[in-house]
Amino acid sequence: MVSYIQKEGDRLKQSFFIRTAAETAGRSRLAMTDRFIQHGNVTCLLHTVAVAYYSYYVFKKIPLLRLRRRELVRGALLHDYFLYDWHTPDPSHRLHGFTHPKTALANAERDLTLTETERDIIAKHMFPLTPKPPMRKESVIVCLVDKICSLYEVFKRNPYRNKELRLAYARIKKP
Repeated sequence: MVSYIQKEGDRLKQSFFIRTAAETAGRSRLAMTDRFIQHGNVTCLLHTVAVAYYSYYVFKKIPLLRLRRRELVRGALLHDYFLYDWHTPDPSHRLHGFTHPKTALANAERDLTLTETERDIIAKHMFPLTPKPPMRKESVIVCLVDKICSLYEVFKRNPYRNKELRLAYARIKKP
């Protein structure tokens, strides 16, 4: 007889979220972002996986929004794809909060083929710090979830214990 834990593990391995995260990571340099701290003691990779996971959670809980789930997850995973340590003093990223969406978008476009929705998510996730507002529902969700996750990471010591989120993080982190 197969145990409940084994069944749950098998279900998680097959989840849309984990498959999409692993596929996106396999075609990009997303795993590299685990080298950089984002907020508190959370790496950029864990932050983007968390933003993607909770954005997907909104998708599942509010089906009336009719979000494009694949684009939502991919855009959220790539929203901070700037590929440098913004804590290191360097003139090229002096105004990181204002400029990193453009850098993240350029890196994502270099590595992957993006949809207009994914571009909008990446380019506008820092609104209102950046002047152009999100134009897609998916972008608004990621923008809001990003703010919530960022606050959580700054004030919580060991965030993100969700199994599915942790499994996606571990799958991407593998070399």
